Amino acid sequence: MSKTSSLFCALLCTFIWGTTFIAQDTGMDDIGPFTFNAVRFFVGFLVVAPLAFIFERKNISKSVQRNQKEFTNLALLIGLSLFLGSALQQVALLYTDVANAAFFTIFYVPMVPFIIFFMYKKPIHWSIWPSVLLCVMGGYLLTNFYSATVRTGDALIIMGAFFWSTHIIFTGKIIENYNLPLTIGAIQTLIVASLSLIIGLIFEDFIWSNILKEKFQILYAGVLSGGLAFVLQIYAQKNISPAPSAIIFSLEGVFATIAAWILLDQILDINNLFGCLFILFGVLFSQLAPILKKD
Repeated sequence: MSKTSSLFCALLCTFIWGTTFIAQDTGMDDIGPFTFNAVRFFVGFLVVAPLAFIFERKNISKSVQRNQKEFTNLALLIGLSLFLGSALQQVALLYTDVANAAFFTIFYVPMVPFIIFFMYKKPIHWSIWPSVLLCVMGGYLLTNFYSATVRTGDALIIMGAFFWSTHIIFTGKIIENYNLPLTIGAIQTLIVASLSLIIGLIFEDFIWSNILKEKFQILYAGVLSGGLAFVLQIYAQKNISPAPSAIIFSLEGVFATIAAWILLDQILDINNLFGCLFILFGVLFSQLAPILKKD
């Protein structure tokens, strides 16, 4: 896969994530957050698993047998990170508003290079830092956070941002050595669905009639986000390192704002537009890193 194809996958993935934010927020009118995630990611598993069986079944044993323990450990770390990130974000939406949630989620952009440095002692090119600053400033303007009130749910969002960061990092690590994006996608969605189901059965009312009331939100969040988007993320990170990937994924806020403008008739003011531009400039600047490294 070429770098251009990876960039396209990253942008399409981010677009789906951004538009899914509305489905996540409106999909909990009749069910709890863990029930929503359990059904959503199980739907995603049902979409991805057959594709993994058709296209990758012949390569799984050959690819994994080189280091089965490493593959298993990384797959579990990816699944656990995705579960914790999505669970904390989903629960937080019950206690904070979308503006706060969108702003604090963008914190995974500065977290990724710091975590990479401390975990792998890998230096980050200087060009990443202006991009990080532009994305955080853009998120601040985009979400109207300056007019929002800090709430207890915001702490959950920040914790979730940490696990979104580790998910991006471990995804980049596993795809370096194992070219099995569909298989990895199926494994992580099954892990998230299983853990969410266990907690949902313990603490929430798992009622099918209520689940069916949210079927459209679940199908959108499951098929497109839980299934397609997270596989696209894996394809994207085949040629894009974690720090620039995180910056590109921050466009999620831009797409979420545009979706809210179109679907929910929310008005975009001048600060929102500047926020979009800041993030776009940050993404473009991050792509200069590979070129500048050659100097």
